[in-house]
Amino acid sequence: MEQHIQQQVQDYYGRELTTSQDLKTNACCTDDIPTAHKRILATLESEVLEKYYGCGVCVPSAVEGLTVLDLGSGSGRDVYLLSKLVGEQGHVIGVDMTEEQLAVANRNIAAHTTKFGYAKPNVEFRHGYIEDLAAAGIEDNSVDLVVSNCVLNLSTDKAATYREIFRVLKPGGELFIADVFADRRIPESLRQDPVLYGECLSGALYTEDFRRLLRELGINDYRLMSQRRLTIDNEEIEQKVGNIKFYSLTVRAFKLALEDQCEDYGQVATYLGTLPDEPNGFTLDDHHHFETGRPMLVCGNTADMLALTRFGAHFRLDGTKDRHFGLFPCGPAVTTASSSAADDTTGSCC
Repeated sequence: MEQHIQQQVQDYYGRELTTSQDLKTNACCTDDIPTAHKRILATLESEVLEKYYGCGVCVPSAVEGLTVLDLGSGSGRDVYLLSKLVGEQGHVIGVDMTEEQLAVANRNIAAHTTKFGYAKPNVEFRHGYIEDLAAAGIEDNSVDLVVSNCVLNLSTDKAATYREIFRVLKPGGELFIADVFADRRIPESLRQDPVLYGECLSGALYTEDFRRLLRELGINDYRLMSQRRLTIDNEEIEQKVGNIKFYSLTVRAFKLALEDQCEDYGQVATYLGTLPDEPNGFTLDDHHHFETGRPMLVCGNTADMLALTRFGAHFRLDGTKDRHFGLFPCGPAVTTASSSAADDTTGSCC
């Protein structure tokens, strides 16, 4: 059954869709693109842009010099965006299972290498399945950052995919994704619909099952960056999905041993204003914005996300975990699972 769905997805993105204009819903569309990204995207080859099917912005800040893995890289749009952002000393690997998409990505390597003024390419594309990155030659603890743009919902084995992600990430490395999630579990009858699956709807994870899956892998706290309710804009498909609500969520998670609650150790974080293009402040998630130079009381998990990752050089952390003051008084956003009256979803205790 899994192979059958994978083949359907390959056919959908390799043959049925010729450009993003052929999509039947608004699930695979992107808004709120940062200005700096827009400038780079404007220089990319048109063929690469036309076959882009992402649903959000899956590129975080401070990526210069990193080794980045893009899961479901398609025509290479985000790989080439990252190619410019990581610089000539960085490296970007795209993995995709669709030969037609890989052909587009590969034939544009030389053009973008020249465009960016690099002596040699800093990107490569590999054919493979995101459920088995070892088969694509991705080694343990070898990647600083894993990104994916509206692809993980297409995985036929979500547990294997996320297990592989945290296998290949280095300690302190980051998963940063934009993907489609649902406010409830999708009925099996809808999962078998090739159009709904190809449109990134019926393969969407229920948000609470996503939280549980990460926790089983030892990732106790992930953070929501942004969210957008999908309206679908197709009456026939809206009738099929009924009352299921779909969201495009941008999420980050670090390969760190964090606690399953936000605990208070009296720690204080101060952003130094040293990240490129972020002189005035840094945003960790949807409710942690650090103004440059202003001390901010943080929970233990947030302190570790700042101190034990690539962001450590850009923060001053005061305090240790020698003294505990109980739960940290965070005000989490309302989850779709717990409130039918709200459209917000959060992924962490903080």
